[in-house]
Amino acid sequence: MPYLRILEALRSRVAGARAALLLDSQGELVVGAGDLAERERLIGAYSGITLGMALRAASRHGAGPIDHLVWRYENGSVVICPLKDGYYLAVFLDADAFVAAGVRSAQDARLVLDAEI
Repeated sequence: MPYLRILEALRSRVAGARAALLLDSQGELVVGAGDLAERERLIGAYSGITLGMALRAASRHGAGPIDHLVWRYENGSVVICPLKDGYYLAVFLDADAFVAAGVRSAQDARLVLDAEI
């Protein structure tokens, strides 16, 4: 299973990436790279709920697909990308990380993960 290798490569490409998590449709951690503290797992799970709501709303209103969502916090940012079959990717960035680089790398990882799922 190459998932861990993909997540580790994502983290190495983005300065300030603390963790990259692959989660299933229930918000359960499949595999993660980096800081796998309870806080990141919980934020990842709750972000999946919000992602699901956003995907349903976009579909219902014909808004088109959602490529990613970004949450900014005092201590950093989280980039969430939907994957196929209900899986999703969560990337946790430090406060001083370049968010656009995190989004770009998450999108690149998304393509590879979708091919592997």
